[in-house]
Amino acid sequence: MAGYEKYNALDVIGPDDQGIVTIQLVGPGLHAIGADAHRELVQIWLDVAADDRVRAVLIRGEGEQAYSSGGSFDVVEEITATWEARQRVMREARELVRNLIECPVPVIAAVNGPASGAGLVTVALADITVAGRNAKIVDGHVRLGVAAGDHAALAWPMLTSMAKVKYYLLTNEILRGEEAERIGMVSVCVDDDQVQQTARAIAERVAGGSRSAIAATKYALNNWYRQNFPLLDASLAHEFLGFSGPDVVEGVASHREKRSPNFQ
Repeated sequence: MAGYEKYNALDVIGPDDQGIVTIQLVGPGLHAIGADAHRELVQIWLDVAADDRVRAVLIRGEGEQAYSSGGSFDVVEEITATWEARQRVMREARELVRNLIECPVPVIAAVNGPASGAGLVTVALADITVAGRNAKIVDGHVRLGVAAGDHAALAWPMLTSMAKVKYYLLTNEILRGEEAERIGMVSVCVDDDQVQQTARAIAERVAGGSRSAIAATKYALNNWYRQNFPLLDASLAHEFLGFSGPDVVEGVASHREKRSPNFQ
C-alpha cells in the first residue's frame, strides 16, 4: 500500500471513502515546480497505480488562483549550468510523461488561472481536464529560448490541430479556457468558481464506474501516445540541447527583468 506521507513538495490528500486521491500543486510563484516537486510528480503516478484503494485522481493547484506557473527558474538555471542537471531533469521529464500515460487510474485535472511548463504536462495528459473560462494555458518553452519539449510535441497535436498547435507553441499566445475547450485542448470549460466542484463531480462519477473497464479503455486509447513516443524523445533532446545554448540565458534574464527577450 502506498504511503503518501513521504510527499513533501506535493500536497497529497486521501484516498477518501470514494477512492479519490487529491494532488495539490503547492509552492511559491503560483505553484512553481521546483526540483523536489518535479521528482515527486514523476513518482506519484507509480504509487497511485500500485494502490488498490485508488479509483480516481483529482489534480489541482492549491486554492483557486493558479494551477501552476511551471518549472522554477532555480531549476532552469541549474539545468543551464551543469550536464548532470540536464541529464537528471531530462530523464525525469520523460518518466513523468510515460508514468502518467501508463497509470491505469483515471486522472481529472481542475485548472484555475495559469497553467504552464512542467505543470502543463498534467493538464494535457490528464484523462479529463476541466478549465475555468479565465484559465491561462501557455507553453513557455520558446519564450524561454528552448524547444517545446516535455509533452507538447506528443500530446498537443492529438488534442487539437497542427495549425493550432504551431500557432500557440511558436507564438506563446495565451490559450484561454473557452478557446481551449473550443479547439479540443480541454474536456470541459465552466465558470471559474465552478471548476473545482465540477472536477470533483466528474472524479466521483468515474470513481464509481467499472474499474477494469475504465482502466482498459484508458490503456487502449493511450496507445495513440505510445506509438508516438519517438516524438517525445526527439522533442526532449532538442529542448535540453537548448538549455546548453545562449538563447536560454537571455530568456531567463528577460523573465527575471520582466521584459521582452532580445534573441540574437
